[in-house]
Formats: sequence, C-alpha cells, structure tokens
Amino acid sequence: MSQPMDTHQETLLDQLQRRRDGRDVDPVLGVLTGEGAQQRVKALEPVPGIHPSPTVPEPPSYYGLPVLKEPVWIAAVPTYLYVGGVAGATSVLGLAVELTGGRHLQRLARRCVWVGTVGDMVSAALLIYDLGRPERFLNMLRVFRPTSPMSIGSWVLAGSGGLNTLALVLGHRRGVPGAVGRVAGAGAALLGMPLSGYTAVLLTNTAVPLWQSMHRTLPLFFMASATAAAGSLLSLLPHTHREAPVLRAYRLAGKVAELAMGLAVERDAARVPEVARPLREGFPGALWKASKVCAVAGLVLDLLPRRTRGKAVVANALTTASAVAARFAVFHGGRVSSRNPQATFQGQRHGLGAAEVLNHKVASDGRPLRFPLPVVH
Repeated sequence: MSQPMDTHQETLLDQLQRRRDGRDVDPVLGVLTGEGAQQRVKALEPVPGIHPSPTVPEPPSYYGLPVLKEPVWIAAVPTYLYVGGVAGATSVLGLAVELTGGRHLQRLARRCVWVGTVGDMVSAALLIYDLGRPERFLNMLRVFRPTSPMSIGSWVLAGSGGLNTLALVLGHRRGVPGAVGRVAGAGAALLGMPLSGYTAVLLTNTAVPLWQSMHRTLPLFFMASATAAAGSLLSLLPHTHREAPVLRAYRLAGKVAELAMGLAVERDAARVPEVARPLREGFPGALWKASKVCAVAGLVLDLLPRRTRGKAVVANALTTASAVAARFAVFHGGRVSSRNPQATFQGQRHGLGAAEVLNHKVASDGRPLRFPLPVVH
C-alpha cells in the first residue's frame, strides 16, 4: 500500500504551476536566519553624482549616470543654423519682390540673390568644416532618403546653392538665359522655405530630451527667427527709400512671429521641468534670456514713431544678436540636457519622445505611458 504524500513536498508540476512573485527565490528557504540576519545598515554610501534630498527623494535612474552620449558637434553647427536660415529666408523675400515689386525693387531682388548665394556657400563651408573632409558632405548626396532629415537637408542646401548661383549668373540677362535664371531664382526661393527650418527638424529627431520636446514648435521658431534676421541683415546693407518699407514689413512680421513661437517653445519644453532646466539655468539659460531681451528690444525700437538711422541700426543689430543667441542657446541647452539622466527618464515617463510622435498611449507591456513610478528609498 502506497504511503501518503508529505504535505511539505511538491511535485515538479506543482512547482511549475505555482504563482510566483517575480523572484527566483523559494519563499520557504529565503528566510533571514542566523548571525548575519541581525546586521543593520546605518547609512548608505553616497553614489558619486547623486545628491538625494532628505524630504523629496530623487526619481530612480541608473546611478545618476547619463543615458545619452553628448553631441560632438562644434560651434560651426549653431553658426550654420543661423547662416542657413538667413540664406533661405532671404531667397523667399527675393522671389516675393521679383513677383510683386516692379522695376523699382529690382535691385533689392538682385541683392537677395547675392545674399542667398553667399549664405548657401558659407553654410556648405561650415558643414564641411564640422565634418572634417569635403567628401563626407558629398557622400550624403549619394542617396535621397525622404525619411531622413539629414538627407533631405543636404539636398535642399545643395539645390538652393546651385539654383541661387545660376540665378546670380543668368538672372540679369535677356532672352532665354534670363528666363532660365529667373526660374532658377524661383526654385531657390521654394527651397529656401525648408532651408530656414529643416535644421530644427534635424535637431528634434534626435534623442536629446530638450530638442525632442520641441519637435512641434522649434521648426516654426527657426523659420520666424530667420525671417526677422534676414530682414534685419538686408536693412543693415545699403538700400533705397523705396526698399525700406518692404524690408521693415518683412522683419517686423518675423519679429512678432519669433516672439510668439519663442513662448510656444518654452511651453513645450516646460511640460517636464527637468527637460526645460537648460533654458533657465547656466550658460544656455543666460543665452536664451539674452535672446528674448534682444528680440523685445529690437521690436520696440523698430515700432517707435521717430525712426532715425542710428535707431534702425541698433534695432537690426539687436535682432541679429537675438537670432544668433537663440541658436547657440538651443545648441548648448541640448548638450546639457543629454548629460542629465533625469531629463531622459522623466521625459519618457511623461510619454514624450517617440511615444508622443507616434501617438502611442501604452507601452509594450500594456501599461499606460503616463503613470507614477515608485521611488525606491
């Protein structure tokens, strides 16, 4: 006659079917007994880089280490963000003047072609300087990938430079060459619109938390800032009294839009306070504040009733400084943001990044993207 089974023994099938709590520890054997069970830790050893608050614990991260690698771009990149944007916005103004200005604005249209051509050449030189070798820029033109902002931007810059050069050489001639030059100028203007804003799309398609959080508003901010900067640069160059109202209207429209989109950029970044910190603190924060001050001061001076030559020069110089400072602020703010692990983790916990772009509501495990995570003390 068989012996009854001991209640403390389990078959292999029972062990496989038993509900577990996620730990590979037998709850019967995993008991703290013996001499070592009486040990207590009085104070945890501090981890370098982590300074937890005694009242508000820091959200969990991986030992306070950065999650992302800091961008290795040099100062030539934010300089290109300004130069390329001005070149593109200038080409757009040149086409508008060519179509609606008449003969008395032909010189302004010609000047826009000159500025656009020089800006495209300087932009290409800045990119080549950042890449290190000219063939690296040419290699980006070997394929055209619509899903890659870098591929599209390379082709836009190359096409804008080529068409602007063709318009500069043939645009003032008569007959068929002149018609070809005018068509080339129109094509350069059409490429100028994405040229003034595609760099922001390139930044926001990275994993850098600050840049990623601005993906809806930063391209529009760059385009508005480029419009204001282009109008201010052309106003600083010699121009006639008939050209002055056109330039003033163009730069004023850009200045107003720049201030409005700047507020929208700050609002997008502020959805996660840790992500927006670079725009409020340190060197990037100082640049961002200086950019806003210069933009407001340039707009106010431009709107004053009595406009003198000196006042106009100061207003246009302030607008130019605002555009340059804004791009360097966004550039350096992104670098600081990539070194902050909390910016990465907290942005992801708020459902930003790729989840926001793809409109995902839940994570791969079925949990909602916006949920409070427990903090381990």
